[in-house]
Amino acid sequence: MESRSVPPGPYRATKLWNEVTTSFRAGMPLRKHRQHFKKYGSCFTAGEAVDWLYDLLRNNSNFGPEVTRQQTIQLLRKFLKNHVIEDIKGRWGSENLDDNSQLFRFPATSPLKTLPRRHPELRKNSIEHFSKDKDSTFKLRNLSRRTPKKHGLHFSQENAEKINCEIINEDQKNSFDNREISQEDVEEVWRYIILIYLQTILGVSSLEDVINPKQVIPQYIMYNMTNTSKHGIVILQDKSDDLPHWVLSAMKCLANWPRSNDMNNPTYVGFERDVFRTIADYFIGLPEPLLTFEYYELFVNILGLLQPHLEKVAIDALQLCCLLLPPPNRRKLQLLMRMISRMSQNVDMPQLHDAMGTRSLMIHTFSRCVLCCAEEVDLDELLAARLVSFLMDHHQEILQVPSYLQTAVEKHLDYLKKGHIKNPGDGLIVPLPTYSYCKQISAREFDEQKVSTSQAALAELLENIVKNKSLPVKEKRKKLKQFQKEYPLIYQKRFPTTESEAALFGDKPTIKQPMLTLRKPKFRSLRY
Repeated sequence: MESRSVPPGPYRATKLWNEVTTSFRAGMPLRKHRQHFKKYGSCFTAGEAVDWLYDLLRNNSNFGPEVTRQQTIQLLRKFLKNHVIEDIKGRWGSENLDDNSQLFRFPATSPLKTLPRRHPELRKNSIEHFSKDKDSTFKLRNLSRRTPKKHGLHFSQENAEKINCEIINEDQKNSFDNREISQEDVEEVWRYIILIYLQTILGVSSLEDVINPKQVIPQYIMYNMTNTSKHGIVILQDKSDDLPHWVLSAMKCLANWPRSNDMNNPTYVGFERDVFRTIADYFIGLPEPLLTFEYYELFVNILGLLQPHLEKVAIDALQLCCLLLPPPNRRKLQLLMRMISRMSQNVDMPQLHDAMGTRSLMIHTFSRCVLCCAEEVDLDELLAARLVSFLMDHHQEILQVPSYLQTAVEKHLDYLKKGHIKNPGDGLIVPLPTYSYCKQISAREFDEQKVSTSQAALAELLENIVKNKSLPVKEKRKKLKQFQKEYPLIYQKRFPTTESEAALFGDKPTIKQPMLTLRKPKFRSLRY
């Protein structure tokens, strides 16, 4: 079943819950089952429900292929708790559900979660920052008519660098003398620019249902833009806000495994698992997620741009949103994403879990450390896993400093100084992003491209094993044998003959000699 796009807006997690429960109720096959010598009609086993829902979630663009079977079981338990399903005797409210042959059915009506209506006073307070004082605040006026209505768009930073300013000659003649720019003016310009860019990238007419303007703290943005290392990592002036030294050492150890320069002590069997557990315990013990509770709704809305044809839009939107984070949070996020990305791609990394691969373990362990709601949300784990998976793959682009934003702010401050505009939020004299339409491909074409990309990645992995000179011959043979067992076609393409495989180790190909055949002797008859 194809997923429907849930547009950006408030309470998106609740809307996704309603979409999944509706799809599950409409599509889950029902049939007769026998249990304890009794027949039950229009029901299903827990195992059948896990199979069907697992396939639905993996093919739903809101969650993606990183969804695990265990996460699907957890979601079904929440279905049982919220009376989306009930057992064959009508019992619900608990989470007593496992991947087995226990029978369940749908109740007469599966309740959908109601969307809370925002109180008018709260709605008023969310935008009062824009309308109190014209000299110290700004309005996003006339922005809706300039915002693209379609979401299938790509953002072009190259075109954004080209500033198209609409200044009438009369305004230039009547411009004021150079005015003094205060620190407050600078901060308001930063707030204005990042909000107008974010609104344009998301393609929404208003941001008031996605983020409260008061949540945008210009000082954080300015610090995150300017106080960085050569690799773009935030540098904290107050070291008390930084990661503890022992956590940094542990992260450096696993990120550079096995060639770490910071851990000179001898290791033991299971050492890397203990180091990983130390890092995981620290991040799990943080008082709030790295993306903070207050930005939960913002990042959940961006999750709906995570479509194949909207990937660039999602990257640009996440790039801006991550600039809003407090500098200590942004630094922790940068270091964590760099570590888990390196670990998941490291062919020399020992197995850290008996039943889970390294990438799946990273997502499962740190997803709720990155994104979760202050209140319990039923789809928290799935949404967080989807976001962390995307961050792992694109963290270098998302967590870098966007140069076009600095250019836009400097240009806007220049016009404010020269008097072309009177207030930080007047006019739209900024380099707005320009868009070009992309061609949306069919589901079949997307699947073919996905398979092609996956095969290319596996071929690259095989090549890394082959060319890894630091890997002992015995270990290399073991890894190649395992790869051949898992992906025989890709292996055969790389080593089409036994000679090409033997050439890797300098061995002579072992050719099985034909068995020696002896002619059967003729026996003469003893009779004459």
